[in-house]
Amino acid sequence: MSEIYSPADRPNVLFIMADDHRHDAIAACGNPCVRTSHLDGLIGAGTHFRRNYMLGGLSGAVCVPARAALHTGSHPFRASVGARLDGYGDLQRLRPDKALMAETFRQAGYHTFATGKWHNCRDSFARSFTDGANIFFGGMSDHDRVPLHDFDATGAYPKEAQYIGEGFSSDLFADAAIDFLKGYSGDAPFFLYLSFTAPHDPRTPPEGYAYDPAVVDVPPNFVPEHPFDNGDMRLRDEVLADFPRTEGEVRQHIADYYGMIEHMDAKIGQVLAALEASGRAGDTMVVYTADHGLAVGQHGLMGKQNMYEHSVSVPLVVRGRGVPCGRAVDALSLNYDIYPTLCDLACIEVPESVESRSLLPLMESGKAVLHETVYSHYKDIQRMVCDGRWKLIRYYRSEESETGTRCVQLFDLENDPWEMDDLSEREEGHAVRLQQALDEWMRAVGDPLLDA
Repeated sequence: MSEIYSPADRPNVLFIMADDHRHDAIAACGNPCVRTSHLDGLIGAGTHFRRNYMLGGLSGAVCVPARAALHTGSHPFRASVGARLDGYGDLQRLRPDKALMAETFRQAGYHTFATGKWHNCRDSFARSFTDGANIFFGGMSDHDRVPLHDFDATGAYPKEAQYIGEGFSSDLFADAAIDFLKGYSGDAPFFLYLSFTAPHDPRTPPEGYAYDPAVVDVPPNFVPEHPFDNGDMRLRDEVLADFPRTEGEVRQHIADYYGMIEHMDAKIGQVLAALEASGRAGDTMVVYTADHGLAVGQHGLMGKQNMYEHSVSVPLVVRGRGVPCGRAVDALSLNYDIYPTLCDLACIEVPESVESRSLLPLMESGKAVLHETVYSHYKDIQRMVCDGRWKLIRYYRSEESETGTRCVQLFDLENDPWEMDDLSEREEGHAVRLQQALDEWMRAVGDPLLDA
């Protein structure tokens, strides 16, 4: 792929992020129930990374370290000031010595605008953005009562300046992005960061977007309860449904989940239409991704605090001038690879503090390999490594919480994509090989559990 832009002809960036959007909860990814026509169109017009993973979490709020990794291009163990396995460190505060993605674009002359969720510290937001509206500093809220801030040039964002937005979350955030696209007339390219809180619970889709639970498929890997203690069986996400799980209740949760996604998709369509109407679509890189996935009834689980595909594999689509159209990439990628990728696409030098790798080689060639394996973690109780086909999940018993089970699972994702058949005792060679790869990852990223 030849150089797309020169430093004097840099693209705008429209960066769209969802919260809790599982990789396969998109119609174009083979889901027969959910309706996502605008995301489908984005996939058809861009490059779709189908094996994209998030790096893990250190607390039940997995989105905090997942977003920290994305913004810094560093592993969660090195992205935040407090990266303790017990989840009680200052995880939201990004390290001041790390160059942040939007900050890098700001320093390169971009007008940086943000709306929606910023689940990291206010200091890092102030470093990153020169403009914004309908800004939410937090993890979750009722979707019709979102606590918001207007843009504060001082970066203080005091509590007394907070107010409750009038409208549904996805409307508030998308409409702020649309207003920006309609009103921006500057000469500098823009970096627009649009971060939804959908489809995170409480899953209350607006009128007209409700799905009938009776027509929603129960996933093949549905079980009433997870077969063993994974270390976090009764945290907030998991108690959203009764124990044991029932098919009827899971159908309702999935129906509400799909309703939230379809409404968000409709708002994304409006944002893309506003971009087209602005005359800037041809000079704008569009990115869609999510911080992590969600179980919603798979494996007897409801949340994202696990290492199964439904929770660690997240969507990633890039569309723009020079980016291959309709290309599906099956090579492994990691979500924090987006940062250097966008820098390369915009001819911006990648900061030295960035540890991740550009995805451009995967766009250029269907045979390229960026990562031989990918790794993810959760607190001091779960670790995962995957080579694209074979996947190992290792479980530990936490000395801190005295929860968890010491065991291993091995899955053949090619023949068992729903992760229902544990082969750890029948495929010992793959288990040993992947355990070695897991050890290498843990050493490379400075995983504190390796020493513990």
